[in-house]
Amino acid sequence: MTDRPTHTFRLVATDIDGTLTHRDGTVSDRSCAALRAARAAGLVVVLVTGRPPRGVGEFAGRRIADLAICANGALVYDLLADRLSLERPLPGAVTRRLVADLRQAAPGVVFAAEAGLQFCREPDYATGHPLDDENPVVEEARGVAERPVAKLIARHPAMQQKLLISLAEAVAGDDAVVTRSGPEFVEVSAAGVTKASTLEIVCTERGIAAAEVVAIGDMVNDVTLLRWTGHGVAVAGAHPDLLALADEVTASAEDDGVAVYLERLLGLETPTT
Repeated sequence: MTDRPTHTFRLVATDIDGTLTHRDGTVSDRSCAALRAARAAGLVVVLVTGRPPRGVGEFAGRRIADLAICANGALVYDLLADRLSLERPLPGAVTRRLVADLRQAAPGVVFAAEAGLQFCREPDYATGHPLDDENPVVEEARGVAERPVAKLIARHPAMQQKLLISLAEAVAGDDAVVTRSGPEFVEVSAAGVTKASTLEIVCTERGIAAAEVVAIGDMVNDVTLLRWTGHGVAVAGAHPDLLALADEVTASAEDDGVAVYLERLLGLETPTT
């Protein structure tokens, strides 16, 4: 058993992909056990992810978390009650402008969107993920933009992501937040909507201060999360921006870094292999 940290926390917020999951997309029994132990010890556990609510349903039955902050902060899904508890969508006028202006700035760009519990995409939008091919709403961008969009997603068949991000940021201005959680697309949320700002709402509702929160992540869309919380943890191999600001670095996702940290936090015995 290793020495326990001296911090006192009431809530654990962890990213999913690249942080909690292995490369094959699975979450180990060790990680599930550590998260259940955190809940049993009285900590609130929140999954904070770029995934939509339909991408976190697999965790509901495992009882490893109370809530999932989804779509980079635009949606909050109550895992225990199986319902959306908060939506922070892009205003319709902003979505329509973003689609029109980004299409002009980057001809050939295609769009998709998370709209509540639905996934909407243009016919030419190649998803690359089986989850997105389960009963999507397929329509032209005008139809996508008319919905209350939690997260607008843009991808380009030829343009590098870095350039597409720059164009999206220029188009968005102060009207929206541009980020990424994967290498192939750009994500746009309403102004002020980030993983951190929605976690702050969740914490305020529960009377939990930022200093009482530990957050664990791996990508640039976790930067605001680690900056806001009282203690930021990056998994080994995380994006350099995250490693630069983290208070500490745990093991990699492949080596169950979330579990490694929580076992130490809770004073649990390290499982033997």
